[in-house]
Amino acid sequence: MSDYSLELNEDQLQIQKWVHDFAEDVVRPAGREWDEREETPWPIIEEAARNGLYSFDFIAQCFADPTGLLMCLVNEEMSWGDAGIALAIFGSTLAVAGIFANGTPEQIGEWIPQCFGTPEDVKLAAFGVSEPDAGSDVSSLKSRAVYDEAKDEWVLNGTKTWITNGGIANTHVLVLSVDPSLGSRGQASFVVPEGTPGIAQGQKFKKMGIRASHTAEVVLDDCRVPGRCLLGGKEKLDERLARAREGKRTSTQAAMATFEASRPIVGAQAVGIARAAYEYALDYAKERKQFGRAIIENQAIAFKLADMKMHTDAARLLVHRAANMASTGKKFESGEGSMSKLYAGENAVWVTEQAIQILGGYGYVRENPVEQWHRDSKIYTIFEGTSEVQRLVISRAISGIHVN
Repeated sequence: MSDYSLELNEDQLQIQKWVHDFAEDVVRPAGREWDEREETPWPIIEEAARNGLYSFDFIAQCFADPTGLLMCLVNEEMSWGDAGIALAIFGSTLAVAGIFANGTPEQIGEWIPQCFGTPEDVKLAAFGVSEPDAGSDVSSLKSRAVYDEAKDEWVLNGTKTWITNGGIANTHVLVLSVDPSLGSRGQASFVVPEGTPGIAQGQKFKKMGIRASHTAEVVLDDCRVPGRCLLGGKEKLDERLARAREGKRTSTQAAMATFEASRPIVGAQAVGIARAAYEYALDYAKERKQFGRAIIENQAIAFKLADMKMHTDAARLLVHRAANMASTGKKFESGEGSMSKLYAGENAVWVTEQAIQILGGYGYVRENPVEQWHRDSKIYTIFEGTSEVQRLVISRAISGIHVN
């Protein structure tokens, strides 16, 4: 008798409904306002903290789910409400993933709670890898971390860009080069605690979509952090660098360890946007009448909606497979994490475009949310690895050849 099932368990269903209700009652009604304001929606984040949704305990519960699905379910529902607000609320979890993937148990215990704060004193966190000249090519980081042995401090210099919560975060987790000659193998992750001198926000970007999520540069100017802020510790770093200099295999690089864990979650966000657009277009097609009948009675519309539903369900299955594989320790043999993010992101762009087409002129105006969902969806083919990078990862995995 097989125990294989696609059904969610009772705990997952209850949390899914709880998060959906918050997304429906609090997030979606606020979506248009914060999209137009292009500001961090502090009242919504604070409401999520009071509700228990934005908290260390809840995120720990999600990551502890043995199936790996709970974090994906939560992100899908929140992005169904509004992707920009969802990213503003859950942007801190990327820093959490960076600490969890690279930190010691003591560092995990110390720093992750500080990423959230308390309902009375809400904190934000940020994770930074990208630089002006190093986006998809994370091996080309120019930011440097130099160890000051006399003071047991690391001196950080450089500029990070496209950073969610960058500059406004209380805790920054940043990947910098320790030994540039080793490329990506010579990098390490550092925690920059709140109040550290030498870290500042640079340019804030005005974006096409996900406008409620703050995106900015982070500038490091002789920023000094204690030795304990090196995730994983110096002894482990020295051993890894020594192996790399000898040409031996090293453990997963700091940036990639974080992205591998986060790609299915990002894919789930894209699924949420696509689902929102599909449901809205379906309801519209049932109500909108042309030539004396509902437009869904026309095959051109009905078949379009059928494809939107089919592709969105397929994207969710890829996301859930990758999340479950990551959680249960199964290796991504064929780039399954990249598959989930790639397919879900491109599907969200396509589905939201189809939703606009179904609504016609009404889909192109701000009175209806589909135009915003289309703007929000595009970033999912760009951040956390572009579609081209995901295809590169998949092609290398299935061929065993270093495709360029």
